[in-house]
Amino acid sequence: MDYINVSANAKINIALDVLGKRPDGYHDLRSVMQTIDLKDNIYIRKIFTPKIKIVSNVRFLPTDERNLCHKACKALFDKYNPDFGVYIEIDKNIPVSAGLGGGSADCAATLIGVKELLKFPVSYNELLDIGKTLGADVPFCMEKGTMLAEGIGDRLTRLTDHPPVYILLAKPNVSVSTAKVFSNLVIEDIKRRPDMEAVISAINRKDLKAIAENLSNVLETVTIKEYPMIEHIKRRMTELGALSALMSGSGPTVFGYFENKENAWEALKQIKSEFRLREIFVSGIS
Repeated sequence: MDYINVSANAKINIALDVLGKRPDGYHDLRSVMQTIDLKDNIYIRKIFTPKIKIVSNVRFLPTDERNLCHKACKALFDKYNPDFGVYIEIDKNIPVSAGLGGGSADCAATLIGVKELLKFPVSYNELLDIGKTLGADVPFCMEKGTMLAEGIGDRLTRLTDHPPVYILLAKPNVSVSTAKVFSNLVIEDIKRRPDMEAVISAINRKDLKAIAENLSNVLETVTIKEYPMIEHIKRRMTELGALSALMSGSGPTVFGYFENKENAWEALKQIKSEFRLREIFVSGIS
C-alpha cells in the first residue's frame, strides 16, 4: 500500500464548563463532545525521501512545522526514524479557527493514517498518548462519537450514542483565538454553568428535546461580548425552528438542532443570506 485516505470529523461541544485554571496555565474542563458528519479528507502517500511535505486547498493554512499534521508526523518519525517520508494533502471542509476542532481532527487522522501506511509498531494507546502531547482535543478526535471529556480535555469517558439530529452550523466571517478566549475568561463571573448530569441523562434516554434544553457553553460569556453576531445567529436559528442553538468550543461557530431536514435547509438559506455568511452547513451526528 503506497497511500491511504483518512477522514477527519469535526466536533461540537454539547455542553462545556471551565472549572478553573491549573498551575501549568491550562484550564480544567468538563465537556460533552460529539463528532459530526462534516469532515476534512486527508490523503497520505509514502515517498522515498525522509521528509514531510504538506499541501492544502486552503491557501492561508500553514503547511510547515506549525501545522498539526506536520507535528504528528514528526512525533512518529522521531520515534521510529524511517528512511522514507510522507506527502500529505489536506482537503479542508471544516472551517478554520471555528470552534469545531478541525486542526485536532486533521492531526488525529494523520496519526492514524501514518501509523497504518508506514506500519509503525505503535499501539493505539501509545498513539493516544502521542496525541495528548499535540493537543487536548486530539485524543477525542481519534476516538470519535459521544464522550465526556475532563481534565484539559484529555480524560475521556464514552457515553451512549447521541440520537440522530440535523445540525445547522453557521460560522460568522471572523476567526477566534482559543488562547485569547481562555485568557479573557473570568471564572468568578460565570453565572450559569452546564448541568452535565442532565445532559448525560438525556443522552442516555435518547431524549433529543431534553438534550437541546440543556445545551450550554460558559465560553459564550467571552466570545459573544466580542462578536455579538453569535447571539443574533443563535436567536435567528431558534426563530427558524431550531430546538436550541449554541456556540461550539471557543467559537465563533453556532450550531442549531433541527428535527426536520427541510427546516434545517430552509434555515440555512435564510441565515446565509441575512448574515452574509461564507461557511454554513447542514450536518448530522457521526
